[in-house]
Amino acid sequence: QVQLVESGGGLVQAGGSLRLSCAASGRTFSMYAMGWFRQAPGKEREFVATIRWSGGNTYYADSAKGRFTISRDTAKNTVWLQMNSLKPEDTAVYYCAARVYSGSAYYTRDREYSYWGQGTQVTVSS
Repeated sequence: QVQLVESGGGLVQAGGSLRLSCAASGRTFSMYAMGWFRQAPGKEREFVATIRWSGGNTYYADSAKGRFTISRDTAKNTVWLQMNSLKPEDTAVYYCAARVYSGSAYYTRDREYSYWGQGTQVTVSS
């Protein structure tokens, strides 16, 4: 059973940085894609970034490009989301997700992912 546990959320001022972690267990993840999503109050969950475990190829939402960096440590089975230049509109619960990948597609829709963590709250004050 795949387990994903996020951590690293918190309260930060606008312009600040946070690094979210996602500890993955229960599988060998070499054929998995990992994703970060977020959900703000009253809004639908939205894609932030994704990375292929093997090869480290990444893809970002426009809102994340240039500010956020997704990375992984294959030895530690951990995926990170480094978030810089945070804005109040980045306030949301951030979720880590995983799925087996095939082909060359990047998975950006939440329904494409099979496994989810419990989420970690990120609050950016103005």
